[in-house]
Amino acid sequence: KELEDYGFEVDLYQGDEVTVDFYRQLPSYGYKLIAFRTHSGLLLGKKGEIVERTCLFTNELYSETKHFADQLADHLAIARVAKGYPFMFAIGADFITHCMKGKFDNTVIVIPGCSCIYIDDLAQAFIEKGASAYLAWNATVGLDYVDEAGAYLLKELCRENLTIKDAVRNTMAAKGHDPEYDAVLEYYPPQSGNKTLKQLIE
Repeated sequence: KELEDYGFEVDLYQGDEVTVDFYRQLPSYGYKLIAFRTHSGLLLGKKGEIVERTCLFTNELYSETKHFADQLADHLAIARVAKGYPFMFAIGADFITHCMKGKFDNTVIVIPGCSCIYIDDLAQAFIEKGASAYLAWNATVGLDYVDEAGAYLLKELCRENLTIKDAVRNTMAAKGHDPEYDAVLEYYPPQSGNKTLKQLIE
């Protein structure tokens, strides 16, 4: 409701709509604020070590024969929520840089998911692709916590004359660190903190 009151038209994509090709076309849709409520995290190597790549899950089942050129170029990752779950395609910074069509137009990106600013590869890729600010949590988050904190953040972002820095500070003051994983909300790049949502999407 806060987003609509602010003046945004809200589109919701969920389930099987969230595919590799959906992400590919995303900049061309012209959105000014995008919130990804999706599984995300740091990519693990074959021996369980953390690879320096952050990934956003799609809801598209992995197949060796689909998106073959993107797989060959290492623009896609394979991910699953946990053992016993199916493998899905996932995207990272390379996909954003090389495969997304067009540019974002001063879009603010919010990712209420796991570890999306533990390293800044995704943040940098979105900014280089035309986004003006990127907000995410720096570690694993619990679903109930991040749903509440993410909704609170969006409400704060829509408050008149409130800067990104203040919206983040207010969200952390109201909702605290993730109670289980101690995740903290951060923003990127640092200079975006002194601007309001209205200034960032102009």
